[in-house]
Amino acid sequence: MLIQKRSFCFLTLILVSQLIFSQSYDPVANPQSVVRSGNARFTILTDHVIRMEYSNDCTFTDQATLTFVNRNLPAPSFTTSEASGWLTIKTQYCTLKYKSTGSFNENNLIVEYRDQRHKFIWRPGMTDTLNLKGATRTLDGAHGKYNDDGSPGVILEDGMLSRSGWTLIDDSERPLFDNSDWAWVQARKGGSVQDLYFFGYGSDYKAALFDFTQIAGKISLPPKFAFGVWYSRYWAYTEAQFKEIAAEYQRNNIPLDVLVIDMDWHLTGKSSPEIFMKYVPRPDGWTGFTWEKKYFPDYREFLAWTDTQRLQTCMNLHPASGVQQHEEAYPAFAKAMGMNPTGHKRIKFDIINKKFAQNYFDVLLHPYEKAGVDFWWLDWQQWGGTKIKGVNPTFYLNYVHFSDMQREGKRPLIFHRWGGLGNHRYEIGFSGDYKISWEGLDYQPEFTATGANVGFGYWSHDIGGHWGGSIEEKKDAELFTRWVEWGAFSPIFRTHATNDPEIDRRIYKYPEPNLKAMRKALQDRYALLPYIYSMARYAYDSAISIVHPMYYEYPDLNQCYHQEHQYYFGNDLIISPISRPMNGFEKISQAVWLPEGNWYDFRDGKMISGGKEVTGYYTLDEVPIYVRAGSIIPTQTPKLRITGSVLDTLILTVYSSDAGASFKLYEDEGNNENYRKDICSFTQFNYQKADGAVNFKIQPDGKTFPSQVTERCYEIRIIASDKPAQVKMNGKAIDWNYDDKTGMTLIKTPKEKIEELIIEVKM
Repeated sequence: MLIQKRSFCFLTLILVSQLIFSQSYDPVANPQSVVRSGNARFTILTDHVIRMEYSNDCTFTDQATLTFVNRNLPAPSFTTSEASGWLTIKTQYCTLKYKSTGSFNENNLIVEYRDQRHKFIWRPGMTDTLNLKGATRTLDGAHGKYNDDGSPGVILEDGMLSRSGWTLIDDSERPLFDNSDWAWVQARKGGSVQDLYFFGYGSDYKAALFDFTQIAGKISLPPKFAFGVWYSRYWAYTEAQFKEIAAEYQRNNIPLDVLVIDMDWHLTGKSSPEIFMKYVPRPDGWTGFTWEKKYFPDYREFLAWTDTQRLQTCMNLHPASGVQQHEEAYPAFAKAMGMNPTGHKRIKFDIINKKFAQNYFDVLLHPYEKAGVDFWWLDWQQWGGTKIKGVNPTFYLNYVHFSDMQREGKRPLIFHRWGGLGNHRYEIGFSGDYKISWEGLDYQPEFTATGANVGFGYWSHDIGGHWGGSIEEKKDAELFTRWVEWGAFSPIFRTHATNDPEIDRRIYKYPEPNLKAMRKALQDRYALLPYIYSMARYAYDSAISIVHPMYYEYPDLNQCYHQEHQYYFGNDLIISPISRPMNGFEKISQAVWLPEGNWYDFRDGKMISGGKEVTGYYTLDEVPIYVRAGSIIPTQTPKLRITGSVLDTLILTVYSSDAGASFKLYEDEGNNENYRKDICSFTQFNYQKADGAVNFKIQPDGKTFPSQVTERCYEIRIIASDKPAQVKMNGKAIDWNYDDKTGMTLIKTPKEKIEELIIEVKM
């Protein structure tokens, strides 16, 4: 007998999910999507995704798990039927068949998938040997894809995508979120339960990722400043030295937005040996919450200074040792925990204890945040479990920090290690203590792009490498320059290194040719901020991370699976960083495979036909970048800070094709959660050729947000253009220039209110 019903629904679950996840996530499925058969329940979440549950006592869960937080989606079209004891559920792509003879196994459950290009059958117990992998908790100690003996240097977890065309997520033992006002973890009840999610997508990887983020939560949008330059180094800097570093960046015309303040900002106490980091012992411990006055005599004054400089501050935390007796806040914390503050007993770190977590924020961290600390580096290194089975302490610490910032009304930003599937909701990732080497740099693009397969698209790496290497490698200016150039076209830019006087990450300390190359790369990054931030919003909407593999765009083309060193940077750029030494030559060759169609060399605007591998020759200050024909790339004038900058002049470079060109620009306040409520704006740019003329349309959506500019001028650069005869804007002639050598038309508009503009160019 078939029964369609909703198991249970608590209004409080809906309300709590909205509070905790800051958007309308609802873990209770649409009742029209649920099919019951005996002790099994099937939820048809999308045309591609079916949740499959079996319970001996018919007890199913409608609570969010640590992985899946939203099941209330519009019911897709599907049919159900029953014949010879077999239940059949058929969607557009998937046909599920189940015979109610007990828990799911290869004899009573089958899913057939079919689309125009793919057809296969899945059964329980099948092994996916073609998974395209995802992320890993850390790159600590790694120096490339392979070790010197040829063994894998990094082991990646399975991701959401596979050339098999399907992915199965077993959520059976994943803990749950409760329905309290601050959703909290709880263990699943005992008993024989299967809770499986089948994703069938063939090679439509984008659909798979979109569906995943519909039920596992969207890829959060970081604050705008996070896309700027972060300066970080494990070094006992004083506040005076930080001020000097900021001044030197400005004097050398190098952008800077974030100061990362590592371990030595705080006092440390003696810690028990079991919590030491195994490969870098620190006898005085790693945990601390009390400012070290010999470095920061008045931390409030220092944090006030960073605010006046429009610099954001990120403070390092290793909280695993708990709250020790030497901390200034120890008496208040002990009292809040109901302990004797004169007992001088270390209070163990217990992040799944809600009382501990609340006091951890209220007593230890919130006062510093009110003084000006902007976000925390959760440099968690210890332990792999908690008192609740299945609760990874890294994952849960990330959730607790992220959701606390939401509760405080901020746009959350944490800097942390990967904690497992579902962690894409809590950005940004810290990839760990990578070794200094050319091999290490060479693996960075592949590792970063692969993280997109689990939605973890905002990796922040130790640019330059963290430790290890020979003296020559530590001081290799060319190696560091190429790291910086890669970092400039990665999701998040942060230089870093260990506490080693032989390593320096201050860009202005390098020889002039290297300084110029690195400064150029960072200025290019800041110029591209309108493009980068728009692609970050696109990642939120589509689940396609800024840096993603070539096979996303051409999944049925085998060659795309062998281009590990190049990647898409947004929808329109292909980048292949240089990761080999020049060996004294003025230029180095780099081969890049370009898909079918026309592409433009970012350096000189020359058009190149794709469908083949092309080789270019690059100087120290050049990076292989190719632009898709049909693109409009928005950029801005030079900036040294993102925070406080105003986009009142927008440069639009048109890389045209016969089909035209387009781009959708995204803008918001950059520092709060209003983007989830669509308090933001989009502006559509379209370029079309017709009858010996071109039309360029600027079409704002009319939406507004606080701090939005009301007037703007545009600089339109049309690459590979014929020479115009006349240019008009909304019917009135305006000035233009044409460069005969480059074939570029330049049109500058006067400052106008942000409203629709039509620019007509007659040839």
